[in-house]
Amino acid sequence: MLFPGRLRTTTLGDLLGQAHRAHATGTIELLEESRGRTHRVHLSRGLVTAVELDGASRRLAEVLRDQGEIDERVASRSVLRAMTSRRLLGEVLVRDFAVPTEVIDRAVRKQLVLRLGALDSIADARISFRVTVRPPKEALSMDALDPREFLAGRKRARDRNPSQTPRPAETRPSASAYRLLGVDERAEPAEIRRAFRQVARKLHPDAHPHASDEERRALESQLAQVTAAYQTLVA
Repeated sequence: MLFPGRLRTTTLGDLLGQAHRAHATGTIELLEESRGRTHRVHLSRGLVTAVELDGASRRLAEVLRDQGEIDERVASRSVLRAMTSRRLLGEVLVRDFAVPTEVIDRAVRKQLVLRLGALDSIADARISFRVTVRPPKEALSMDALDPREFLAGRKRARDRNPSQTPRPAETRPSASAYRLLGVDERAEPAEIRRAFRQVARKLHPDAHPHASDEERRALESQLAQVTAAYQTLVA
């Protein structure tokens, strides 16, 4: 996956949307350099399976308590028992406190959405995508979050200045970017990458050894435009 390098140039919603369209499997890492914290969003085939926050976050027991599914006593005892027995909190709640599995499942999904909401508030971070990071043991393995759960209502870069009147589709940078690469606006990232490589090879000055200085400058200008178009759509 090719993502922008900094979160300030995009949004978590845009990152998740790009990963979902690409059916990506791996981990989006957000490094808050000013705070020395690294947060992770784990994905399987473009769907969110786990969210790890580096720092304080709401425990599953707190989510269940706030939803009225368990009381404070059960919340405290279950957390302590999970820590001492090294079991997952959800497993402790089901086996030791008879909390229905479907209740736990709903709370886990709610917890993930809340954690994504916390990441939404980060102003800037270094972005990377890794395929070698192992998801936490509590990651959803069979029933990942539905796109409506992790994309609906998420901030998007295009919404940062809602008072600005949108330009017609044919004049938006994305529309011209598609035209420069010669692909349809419904093209998948893999198709866009192939088109970029083909166009870039044709325009690269080294592919035209007999070109004049003026022609080389023209080629370099075109190549710069194509590269910018590619970065707009995929990078």
